[in-house]
Amino acid sequence: MPLAAKGMLLTSMDIDPDDEADFNQWYDREHLAERVAIEGFVEARRYVAVDAAPKYLALYSTQSFDVLSSPAYRAALANQTEWSNRNIAKFKNMIRGVARITASQGQGRGAVLGLVRIRPRTGEQAALRQDIAAQFDPTSCVGLISIHLLESDPTLSRPLTDPPGVTSPGASDWFVVIEGTDVAPVKAAFSERFESTVGTQLISAGVYKLLWDLTKSDLAAS
Repeated sequence: MPLAAKGMLLTSMDIDPDDEADFNQWYDREHLAERVAIEGFVEARRYVAVDAAPKYLALYSTQSFDVLSSPAYRAALANQTEWSNRNIAKFKNMIRGVARITASQGQGRGAVLGLVRIRPRTGEQAALRQDIAAQFDPTSCVGLISIHLLESDPTLSRPLTDPPGVTSPGASDWFVVIEGTDVAPVKAAFSERFESTVGTQLISAGVYKLLWDLTKSDLAAS
């Protein structure tokens, strides 16, 4: 079945090699569990680049888009731990999308993920959405698992590292998420289905591998 979640927080960043050990320990031992514990959050997944930039990617699924502007989530952002503040201050090239999942097909999660970043032209969003969704059927290609369209909310999608009052040029970007079992089918799906579909609206495309995932039920069982 498609993703049951309706909202998605996407974050991606680089980190200096000297800081990676602490950064990864923070993500794995505190940050993912802290976010998944927030009311309305369903799942979190961590990725590292195979052929992509920035190097690290995380996806957080929520029951509804409204969860991503809820009092519980705003409280978490306003009350970061010391460990969080120390690592967030070291993020480089951060991307942050607070998005609605507007299209989703397939079943399950892939070990490999393709991320296609798109900057829609004003007035052409509806046509682009239709063209992208027409390419979604994952069952037509061996090795594809599921495909999703994330449409960022420009008001909420400000990188945490941006100064107050700054609006990121990517705050309205969309993301196509292609999930597969291996790198080859994910890359093929991009080149054969989406590269020409999005045309000059393409910002970037890359491939990541799954590090690990955490669900709300995992927390309940611990």
